[in-house]
Amino acid sequence: MQAETQYLTPTYYLDYQSTRVVSFVENILQGAATPKERAIRLYYAVRDGIRYNPYAVNFVKEDYKASSVLRKNEGFCVQKAIVLAAAARRCHIPARLGFADVRNHLSSPHLRNILQTDIFFFHGYVQLLIEGRWVKATPAFDAKLCEKTGISPLEFDGENDSIFLPFNREGKKHMEYLRDHGTFADLPFDMMKNIICAGYPHLIAYLEKGYHKGNVRSEFMS
Repeated sequence: MQAETQYLTPTYYLDYQSTRVVSFVENILQGAATPKERAIRLYYAVRDGIRYNPYAVNFVKEDYKASSVLRKNEGFCVQKAIVLAAAARRCHIPARLGFADVRNHLSSPHLRNILQTDIFFFHGYVQLLIEGRWVKATPAFDAKLCEKTGISPLEFDGENDSIFLPFNREGKKHMEYLRDHGTFADLPFDMMKNIICAGYPHLIAYLEKGYHKGNVRSEFMS
């Protein structure tokens, strides 16, 4: 299968034929003339329009569909990457998902206590094929969160890679890429599950239940 074909087709997770994804894309792209302009608009719509929630991690497949993330209007990096990739494919921009382990040197004490590490295993981002080049796009942290935490929001111009910055505004270490897991035409759910379970074995029971929901989050995350 040609690259342009496998990175343009809908999947279970990148369900861009769903009414919710179609509406999301159409509302954003009115008047956008070129693929680059469309990609830029989609990036910022996902970055700032969908709230970043690190507690949205779970092993419920339905929660990783682009339409489901849009319905909740929040998600962690993998879920937001899925929305961006699905939306890009909807407007005929080839898109693939990339994953890496990263160390967040500025992780909050609360989150570090939960994870028992400052490593985010299986961080998700997107690669978009624009004007013949694959460009990385990382729509994870929304502008409001960045302002609150004192970090610079990642920008995207459709030409240069948008990846986590090694330092924050004050020159302190921020993000460090540790391991690249490669790129995929669809979410490798079992691979994600195995890597996250290996990285956070103490959270497996909560992740299986969907620990960000209801009393499980209240019990464990407060």
